[in-house]
Amino acid sequence: MGILLGKPEIEAFSESGFLLIRDYFDVEREISPILNGIRLIIEALSVKYGYEQTYNCATDAMVEGYTKLIRRNRTWGGEVYDAVKQIPEFISLVASPANSETFKKLRGGSIPGIAAGGYGIRIDNPGEERFRAPWHQEFPAQLRSVDGVVFWSPLISVTEEMGPVQIASGSHKEGPIPVFEENLSTRTGAYSLKIENEKERLKKFEIVAPTTNPGDLVLMDFLTLHRSGQNFADRPRWSMQFRYFNFRDPVGIDISWSGSYAEGKKFEDIVPSLKSANQ
Repeated sequence: MGILLGKPEIEAFSESGFLLIRDYFDVEREISPILNGIRLIIEALSVKYGYEQTYNCATDAMVEGYTKLIRRNRTWGGEVYDAVKQIPEFISLVASPANSETFKKLRGGSIPGIAAGGYGIRIDNPGEERFRAPWHQEFPAQLRSVDGVVFWSPLISVTEEMGPVQIASGSHKEGPIPVFEENLSTRTGAYSLKIENEKERLKKFEIVAPTTNPGDLVLMDFLTLHRSGQNFADRPRWSMQFRYFNFRDPVGIDISWSGSYAEGKKFEDIVPSLKSANQ
C-alpha cells in the first residue's frame, strides 16, 4: 500500500483539490481479504433468510447475492451495509500507517486523525436516488477540521455506466460554503444538505468523473465539491471511503474536533457560520 508522493502530485492536489492514484492499494494483499469478508457476510445473511447459498467468488456474492437479498427485502441491504464496515481487514486498511504518511505528505506539518464514524463501505444500487450523495463538501457533514482529506476507493471496477464519483475540480478554493437542509421526506441527515447557490457555483468548475479499478485511490480535499454518480448499470457499485483530518487545524482545535451527523450533531450547532441564510 501507499506511494511516494512527489512534488508534482502534491501540487496537483493543491491546485485541483483531488488526486487519482492508480494501484495505491495491493489488491491481493489488502483488497481481496475485504472482499472475502463481504462474501462471507452475504452468505451468512443468505442462510439467515433461507437461501443457504454459497458463492464461488466475492464478485458473485456482491452482485448476485446482494441483489437477491434486496429484491426480496430492501432492509436486508441495510444489514449488509452496517456489517461490512466492521470487517477487521477493512479497519486495518483504514488505520494503515501508509495512509497517515500520505496525509502528511499532502498536509505538511499536520497531525493526522481518523474521523470516527467517517469510514465505511458504500453500496450504490442502480436507479436508487434516495441514498445517492448530492453535491457537497465533506466538512459540514463530517466537521473534525477544515483541513481534511477523503480517501475513496472502488471495490468493483467503476465504469462510466456505473456512475463514477463526480468532482468539481478546483472548487476547494471557494472555502467553506454555506449549506441548508432541504425539506425532503426521502432524504435525512447529510443526504439532505444543499449547497447555497449550487448551480451558479458549479458553472465555474470543470466536472471530472474518473473511472477506477480496485486498488485505485481518489483523494479529495474536505472542501472539494463532489457527488455520487448515477448508476445506470445492472449491478451495484461498491466502494470504500474514510476520512483523515488534521489535529493542528485551528478550526478543528476551536471546535474540539467535533463530528457532525455521524455523532448525532448538526453542523450549525458546532459551526453556525456554515448555515445558509436561505434556510
